[in-house]
Amino acid sequence: MATKVNIRDVAKAAGVSVTTVSHALSETHSSRVNARTVEHIKAVAGDLGYAPNRLASGLRNQRSQILGLVSDEITTTPFAGAMIQGAQDAASEHGHLLMVVNSGLDNELEKHEIRALKQHQVDGIIYARMYNQLVSVPEELQGMPTIVLDATTDNPELSSVVPDEFGAGESAAGLLVEAGHRRIGMINNEDDIPAAHGRLAGFRAGLERHGLGLGPGQLVSAHPSTAGGREAAFRLLSRADRPTALFCFNDQMAMGAYQAAGHLGLTIPADLSVVGVDNLELIADGLWPGLSTVALPHYEMGRWAVLQLLAELENPRTPRAHESSSCPLVVRDSVAPPRG
Repeated sequence: MATKVNIRDVAKAAGVSVTTVSHALSETHSSRVNARTVEHIKAVAGDLGYAPNRLASGLRNQRSQILGLVSDEITTTPFAGAMIQGAQDAASEHGHLLMVVNSGLDNELEKHEIRALKQHQVDGIIYARMYNQLVSVPEELQGMPTIVLDATTDNPELSSVVPDEFGAGESAAGLLVEAGHRRIGMINNEDDIPAAHGRLAGFRAGLERHGLGLGPGQLVSAHPSTAGGREAAFRLLSRADRPTALFCFNDQMAMGAYQAAGHLGLTIPADLSVVGVDNLELIADGLWPGLSTVALPHYEMGRWAVLQLLAELENPRTPRAHESSSCPLVVRDSVAPPRG
């Protein structure tokens, strides 16, 4: 059986000290070594088949190199799973393992899961929610390096990342106005959450930038579901001065708007343009015509949360950050200029 290559073997083959090899192959200390030397050492290590002992490194740093991610419903829904993928990719790229637990909105189970992660000596925890909301972080996380993902908290000592909800609404307004629409309605979420307030504020601002407004008769709030969107769209589209375009809080509500329009004999996008939020491909790609929507940056937020956590672990004095991640437009075929 072949002998396992160790760091001394790499140092000897590269003609440098063991310390230099250790720094060159470290994600946090490679800057201490000349870039050409780092490249040379990595090439030698690759030729020898050397793999650093992450466990030993973690023991030296008094770290497990394991991160925890505590979610509410993320793993059981199709909406936000990309957050976990983004977090996992970032953790893996930096030599860490991500342990994911899901509470299913059970507070007692969540407390138990956090205690279990602590028993596994995770270095820090990502506290993630399925949608942007205000949260109180559990007492069990006190003293534990923590990043809040897709939520905000009243604790300024905890970094957090959320979607740019204002920008999402603003982008939707811009897309519809640039297509030539002037009578534009919005179907919003009836829940008192940051996403509903932010998207509405951004949408109003986007309209006002073009000299337009959103009157009381052009705004309806409903349950954030297909049925809620369908009912709200019926109310808006049955008006004598019905809107020629709708911005919907999410893709599910937009699907309901499609159904209401079809029932009323309206064609999308010739008679009605529709924009959603989420870019939930099961809906946005499945609808005909395809739904133009604003994508939520789930993957990017997951990556950001892990990278911020690692930065704070490496240097506890790292400034706490409250990131607002941009939401890109995904244009399909549900928007066209209004008739006549």
